[in-house]
Amino acid sequence: GIVFVVIRGDLEVSEAKLSNTLGGAALHGATGEELARAGIVAGYASPVGLSGVTVVADDSILTGNNFVAGANEEGYHLVNVNYPRDFEADVVADIALARAGYTCLRCGGELEERRGIAVGQLSKLGTAPSEEAGATFLDRNGRARPVVVGSYGLDLGRLMAAVVEQNHDERGIVWPPSIAPFQIHLIALGRREEVVERAEGLYADLRAYGYEVLYDDRDESAGVKFNDADLIGVPLRLTVSRRTLEREGVEVKLRCEAEARLIGLEALHDGLKTLCEKLYFFGGLV
Repeated sequence: GIVFVVIRGDLEVSEAKLSNTLGGAALHGATGEELARAGIVAGYASPVGLSGVTVVADDSILTGNNFVAGANEEGYHLVNVNYPRDFEADVVADIALARAGYTCLRCGGELEERRGIAVGQLSKLGTAPSEEAGATFLDRNGRARPVVVGSYGLDLGRLMAAVVEQNHDERGIVWPPSIAPFQIHLIALGRREEVVERAEGLYADLRAYGYEVLYDDRDESAGVKFNDADLIGVPLRLTVSRRTLEREGVEVKLRCEAEARLIGLEALHDGLKTLCEKLYFFGGLV
């Protein structure tokens, strides 16, 4: 049947709230023929004098008076319309679309409006797929009924975009360790034999310890490699160079910090373990 919705003119109806108020009913706009049968005139609709329809009113009608409403007659409106003197409602509930500045019903704070990123999709497919497949369930009366089918999906590309939007700086991405494509970005600076040998040995050792490692052995300058490392945003960067070998260590830098540090080769394994635990524990990065 027809549901006639009453709401203050400066507000909009939330279809989700309305549907929930009606017990999850599926809604669609009434056709011209349906309106005519109910005695409702589009553009001049009014709850005054209506019968045979369900009237749902937003609770905003309780906080005002002397409203202007349609008259269900072409070219006419009614003034000084008040509830419940001039019309009745079967249900009075909060069915208005929330706006910025409204009071939160849970905490009493002021609502803010912000843009979000759609990372998933939910579609109600109805019973057609289950009817075709013969998928049924028994209702409380023991009768077989088709299952209502829903489709739920997450878009991995959009999820990545959302993560990057929330975790970046002026230099590039700052991947949360829990979803980073690699745990360690290993950089070899220079083509000296001892540097390459140490870097490749370290790469093999790190992988043997179970780390996921991105190894940059390109013949590029330190500036290019460091800039690319910041852009890619792997949580932990290790650098092997002539200078670090002279000091018998490896330069270690967290992507989320500005300063690098030198860790001795013998203490590297324990040092990396400590740093990884720190990454996963602090800063909401898990």
